[in-house]
Amino acid sequence: MRIAELGEVALHWREDGDPEGAPVVFANALGTDLRLWDALVPLLPQGLRLLRYDMRGHGLSSCPAAPYSMGALVGDAARLLDHLGVRDCVFVGLSIGGMVAQGLAVKRLDQVRAMVLSNTAAKIGTAETWAARIDTVRAGGIEALADATMERWFTPAFRATPQVQLWRNMLTRQPEDGYAGCAAAISGTDFYTTTASLSLPTLAIAGDHDGSTPADLVRETAALVKGSRFQLIRGAGHLPCVEKPEAYAAALTGFLRDIGHV
Repeated sequence: MRIAELGEVALHWREDGDPEGAPVVFANALGTDLRLWDALVPLLPQGLRLLRYDMRGHGLSSCPAAPYSMGALVGDAARLLDHLGVRDCVFVGLSIGGMVAQGLAVKRLDQVRAMVLSNTAAKIGTAETWAARIDTVRAGGIEALADATMERWFTPAFRATPQVQLWRNMLTRQPEDGYAGCAAAISGTDFYTTTASLSLPTLAIAGDHDGSTPADLVRETAALVKGSRFQLIRGAGHLPCVEKPEAYAAALTGFLRDIGHV
């Protein structure tokens, strides 16, 4: 386990693959940590430098007092990549991680040569929706929204398996301040204008049963970026890298090969 001390925050990160390889960086979804990518990493081509981290307030990273801004989350990612000497990466972000990808691509094109916007959007939900969710967490803990979250994250078939309990546990064991802080960051973010200014290679991935960022919303965000491509993964919800890791790996690998990153 490795920690990067980055001023006001300390981020837990992990490296797999070839330290000298072309870098691919993964950013987690709200309520998860870097284990989100466990099933995917072994399926990716050899020779890549695969970097994952826990967003602030999640996993083993530190948890500054909430609320957070999206600018702070993007700044965390930029400082981490500077700390690790990363340039010209493919940045893969899921949900809030995909919002970080959009912000980082605007801020630091020296760090990001391509991005994967997975189950995300330029704007997710409304201020009222996020305020209600934060209030629920403050009143009853993350447990109070765990069942509803599992319904948004996973298909009925996956929820019928014992595996769903692993993800429910991961969600409920995140710090309440971390969850609420990142929820506030999502609430205050609208990247429609800035994302529409981007022209870097982009793959957008959606699940056909996603209850958090429906496929049409992901497709709409993909359309903002000139030359982007869209991939629908069937039989998957909000976390297709968990439910359908083989299909996810195939989509990501094809993209990496097409842009000459592997």
